[in-house]
Amino acid sequence: MKLKLGIPKGSLQDSTIQLFARAGFNVVVSSRSYFPSIDDPEIECMLIRAQEMARYVSDGVLDAGLTGLDWIAEHEAGEGTTGVIEPIADLIYAKQSFGKVRWVLAVPEDSNVHSAKDLEGKTIATELVRATKAYFKQQGVTVKVEFSWGATEVKPPTLADAIVEVTETGSSLRANRLRIIDTVMESNTQFIANRAALTDSWKKHKLDNIALLLKAAIEAHGRVGLMLNVRRSDLSSVLALLPALQRPTISSLSDEDWVAVNTIIEEKTVRDLIPRLKRAHAQGIVEYPLNKIVL
Repeated sequence: MKLKLGIPKGSLQDSTIQLFARAGFNVVVSSRSYFPSIDDPEIECMLIRAQEMARYVSDGVLDAGLTGLDWIAEHEAGEGTTGVIEPIADLIYAKQSFGKVRWVLAVPEDSNVHSAKDLEGKTIATELVRATKAYFKQQGVTVKVEFSWGATEVKPPTLADAIVEVTETGSSLRANRLRIIDTVMESNTQFIANRAALTDSWKKHKLDNIALLLKAAIEAHGRVGLMLNVRRSDLSSVLALLPALQRPTISSLSDEDWVAVNTIIEEKTVRDLIPRLKRAHAQGIVEYPLNKIVL
């Protein structure tokens, strides 16, 4: 049995492969092949652009794949395409960060356009054509939406009056002297499967296991484990300093006057926390990295 899995080629490729590595899967991409190797003999990988992933999963060419909510919406805006793919896991990671991206409506800084309604009869350039048309229809505004092959930020005002473009930080838009006037949609990565594949008990079990590990890897991002020893008499003051995932694990040591404390915390807090723990009489403080947290 083989599970046919789509890995997004392009901007999400590296971050997806890194996520799979933290989840325990070693994916190796060759510059000459669209079929990456993976150290799981039950999975067969294929590199597919995120824009096309939903279509190939919907058609059954792939059993499952990873793509953005934006490209799922773009696919399902077509006729007769809904109900074939099923979301398995909501995975919040992107090209540069572990967060959502936004598709925004933007115009030149000096434009007198301040809302979607000011674009009546104007031309909009975007890669996200169907979803953009749906947005303007919802706004009750008639516009001409043109597909953009790339470098969309440079098109206003000469080649288009406005654009709908994806952004994580907005820095590229600002660099091209563009001003955001609205958010068309937010998006993050989705692990999706063909509904027919989910009727196969073996494939469903395999997909559920992969989803569990991917979500666990995302949960662990930005967190570390912390172990320390403390006298029972000082335990309450130490625990008061610890922001735990749930509750710290406290274990007895061979010396009855001492206990071991094990917890999970945000990595960014460690720098300030360790000196405070030391002042609270904690000893043997050990920080260690985490790959997965299963909630």
